[in-house]
Amino acid sequence: MRRRLFEITFLILVGSFASCEDVVQVDVPSEEPRLIIDALIRVDTTQALTNVRIKVSETSSFFENLPPAGLQQITLTGLEGGLSAILLEEEPGSGVYAKEISTQALIGEEIFLQIDFQDEFFVAYAEFIPAVPIDSIVLGDGTLFGEDDTEVIVTFTDMEERVDFYLFDFDFAEFLVSDDEFYQGQTFGFSYFYEDGLEPGTEVEISIMGIDESFFNYMDLLILQSEGDFGPFETPSVTARGNIINATTIDNDENFNNVNTSDNFALGYFAIVQEYKNTFVIE
Repeated sequence: MRRRLFEITFLILVGSFASCEDVVQVDVPSEEPRLIIDALIRVDTTQALTNVRIKVSETSSFFENLPPAGLQQITLTGLEGGLSAILLEEEPGSGVYAKEISTQALIGEEIFLQIDFQDEFFVAYAEFIPAVPIDSIVLGDGTLFGEDDTEVIVTFTDMEERVDFYLFDFDFAEFLVSDDEFYQGQTFGFSYFYEDGLEPGTEVEISIMGIDESFFNYMDLLILQSEGDFGPFETPSVTARGNIINATTIDNDENFNNVNTSDNFALGYFAIVQEYKNTFVIE
């Protein structure tokens, strides 16, 4: 209702001043296009094969949609020789590159990602990070910001013998990170609130993923910037640096790092994570 009132008022104002308005040129922020790489590989270890899908797009001007990027090649390689895969574009012009890969190959060694784009190549490394299952999800009746909130209570049991970082996906591009500093080895429950509320009968898919500390810090920054309004691989309000670098000038001979071109990197993150998913229906 508030938004509709604003729209009506705005139209009235536009009509009132249409006869005397001047054309105003607005300067918007601009920079050279930068790759955005959604390379979060979610692994269900109960399945023999994992459908690996990596989405690549480019930043664009302030008012335009993000165009898909046409790559020369995208490959995944195991550093111990257990994996060598070329991903192919699902549909021409989609910017989504995919391939079914043996799950065991993804979890058995460190994986090297290389993306060839416009005669430059971007690289990153990732290693499979385990998670724990969700014990239960129940509907709560609490509120946080308003009476329309929908509360879900998630419970899981942390592993005692390791330090864990978690990424929760609450559907609708809503994410939360947590670490086990204060509940290591214990059963832990917490509430999550959907501010806009969810109608009865709505099916929600909630998942828990194991991540490392670097990805935890990256996601924590993005969630703070976005206030939950977009996923982890859209253009953030402040450029957040992931783990994907431009390695075009690195030759492992005289130049073995990208210190002199440290600003030339892709947005996004490459990670291989174990995922447990639960489907929950709002009653």
